[in-house]
Amino acid sequence: MKEKVVVVTGASGALGRVVVGAAIARGARVAAVDHSAPQSPDTPSQIAFGGVDLADAKQATATIDAIAARLGRIDVLVNIAGAFAFETVADGDTATWQRLYGINLLTALNASRACIPHLSQSSAGRIVNIGAMGALQATSGMGPYAASKAAVHRLTEALAAELKGKITVNAVLPSTIDTPANRASMPDADFSRWVTPTELADAILFLASDAASGITGALLPVAGRI
Repeated sequence: MKEKVVVVTGASGALGRVVVGAAIARGARVAAVDHSAPQSPDTPSQIAFGGVDLADAKQATATIDAIAARLGRIDVLVNIAGAFAFETVADGDTATWQRLYGINLLTALNASRACIPHLSQSSAGRIVNIGAMGALQATSGMGPYAASKAAVHRLTEALAAELKGKITVNAVLPSTIDTPANRASMPDADFSRWVTPTELADAILFLASDAASGITGALLPVAGRI
């Protein structure tokens, strides 16, 4: 990852912060994009782009073009921006489905589209998306989340086919991630069985690396110890 320019969306979240740190530790320059305001000043290794709604295609394109102009190029896009809601189909709200569709799918779609012209100029263009193990077979209460993440899986496969030979496109599919929010919502769970943000970051950055040049269209389960 040395000297590569890596764009990370959802960079202020529990997973995003770990991926940003791990990429910098591997020698990358990172553009940290998030809906919230930047939480720290820019450094030589990291610049922050806050207040960005990637579900808006125009904002996504303007932000990605600004990153490329400032850092000179883009080599890797990691689409982490996302959200979760537990809601049954029968008793739920259509607005929840629309919100998760926007945050989980449209952010990845718009950021990817905006990055394609820049990644195509890289000798090793990479897109890594975040899917979900829970989207492989939805259970009660997982309908809106699983549907939006299943759409990310299909986006990954379609883009991989479209961009084959130019840009690799893959997704990691985590089980429950060991974050403070998940521990708070499931206090009786066995946290030791969950996948850690560091384990997931390692898988993401492997798919973003030169070592993964032959892998595209993969949906890689990262299931911890379930």
